[in-house]
Amino acid sequence: MKDKIRILVAGCGNMGSSHARAYHKMPEFEIVGLVSLTPESRKDLNDELGGLPGFNSFDEALATTKPDAVSINTYPDSHAEYAIKSLEADAHIFVEKPLAVTVEEAQKIADKAKELNKKVVIGYILRVHPAWKKFIDISKTLGKPLVMRMNLNQQSSGKTWATHLNLMKSMSPIVDCGVHYVDVMCQMTEAEPISVNAIGAKLTDEVADDMYNYGHLQVKFSDGSVGWYEAGWGPMISETAFFVKDVFGPKGALSIMEKTGNSNDIDSHTQTNSLKLHHSQLGADRGFAKNDEIISTEDEPDHQGLCDLEQAFFLKAIQEDLDLTQHVNDAINSLKIVLAADKSFKTGKTVFLDE
Repeated sequence: MKDKIRILVAGCGNMGSSHARAYHKMPEFEIVGLVSLTPESRKDLNDELGGLPGFNSFDEALATTKPDAVSINTYPDSHAEYAIKSLEADAHIFVEKPLAVTVEEAQKIADKAKELNKKVVIGYILRVHPAWKKFIDISKTLGKPLVMRMNLNQQSSGKTWATHLNLMKSMSPIVDCGVHYVDVMCQMTEAEPISVNAIGAKLTDEVADDMYNYGHLQVKFSDGSVGWYEAGWGPMISETAFFVKDVFGPKGALSIMEKTGNSNDIDSHTQTNSLKLHHSQLGADRGFAKNDEIISTEDEPDHQGLCDLEQAFFLKAIQEDLDLTQHVNDAINSLKIVLAADKSFKTGKTVFLDE
């Protein structure tokens, strides 16, 4: 490896821009190009970073820059194509979630990376989040089975609604964002998911007939744990209870207390205020034996700080030749769950994951 890791950044939206800022700050990386559909869509980022080679074509950028690594932050339906081309061009890859739009494509990426001995890191931002890691660790003290309740609804308008409409050309909200939260559930239970159900609703004529902008999935695990995840996008979505991150088991409950904000604010999707731990133990009078505990998370990173942590992990994976097999398998597993939910919505039937 050269002194600097020469990285090509594909996609200059919210996540691509944040990751590019992370690379720009890290002396170990050198950004060799920015890829977007038009010069206008990367202008602000390019101005901010001091002027970088720009490309409208991913193929041209890859052939011209010959990078050591590629950061793929485009719409999900291009992830598999760009990932395979990057791996075959001898580059490590960072891919925003979800890894692909089908399990078969995701597995193809995993197999190609293994064949060529290249690193694949997927943008599961909650895995580097200190408060969320604490949330998962404490949840494991609550006993089994667990009941997990999570959502991320977004009342979107303007550019954000335009982005959501583009995303829904290839996947629903419960697929796109759901991979994060079912991944959290899998970490909490450390059990196998066995079945998935889902319901949903199409609340706008701006999406295709077979697409829906509100969905709710339910997943059962082999240890008896159950979880649900809810996601809706659009100008009609309610701001009430848009942030629910809650888990309870025989020994008590744990909740993330969100910061004040609105669902269209990207920082509000990851930031917390504190964790509230409730103990179920009762005393002789049948009252609660312990008071609830408030665990502060005030020193957590903001959204950009989390992206910096993700890219620090990508760097570590490359420099220290980390074994990312479990990381990639976990990403495929969470994708399998949310795609099963999509199938359940469309068929009206329970999907069993071992079939």
